[in-house]
Amino acid sequence: MTQKSYFIALEGIDGCGTSTHSHLLKGFLESKGLKVHLTMEPSESDIGRLVRKYLKDKDVPPTTDALLFASDRDLHYKNEIKNKLEEGYIVISDRYLESSIVYQSVQSDKISVDWVKEINKFVGLPDITIILDIDPKIALARKEDEDLEKFEDTNFLDKVRDLYLTRAKQEGYTIISSDDIIEFVQEKIQKIILDKLSKLGYIIS
Repeated sequence: MTQKSYFIALEGIDGCGTSTHSHLLKGFLESKGLKVHLTMEPSESDIGRLVRKYLKDKDVPPTTDALLFASDRDLHYKNEIKNKLEEGYIVISDRYLESSIVYQSVQSDKISVDWVKEINKFVGLPDITIILDIDPKIALARKEDEDLEKFEDTNFLDKVRDLYLTRAKQEGYTIISSDDIIEFVQEKIQKIILDKLSKLGYIIS
């Protein structure tokens, strides 16, 4: 039986563990005999590298951030994610569209959720979006000062977290608390994904 494609996005505030859990999930699914492709945003493209540079620059306007993220995602989806899905891979993205919707709309009153959706309307959507929820104080304590980006402070991340949770309820996203032991959190993620894949007819060893 040819493996079907499946697109997973892990989202949440900075420090919630999307990178750690994306890597762990990839290893787990591969151990079950599945073809898995792991990617992330910002991507590794030239646009993605520019986005990473600007995330440290407080002089870059939020609208520029949003447009750069949308450009990076358009290239990322069409040149990488879409191709891997067509090849039958399970694709895991460490952050995706929801990060832009939440972060950019919280950054400025002039940026609406609808506008962020509009400038990203040409990319495909994940089959499942999982929100890793954590208290911003705990999340920031996990990061070194030199690693902090321009919007990483408790007040801002409180607003980001609130919008993630609000949108999760509106869109039917899965919410998992990530302030527990990593192994426990990963086990919950694995259970949810295995359940989804089984219902799609995946044969899991």
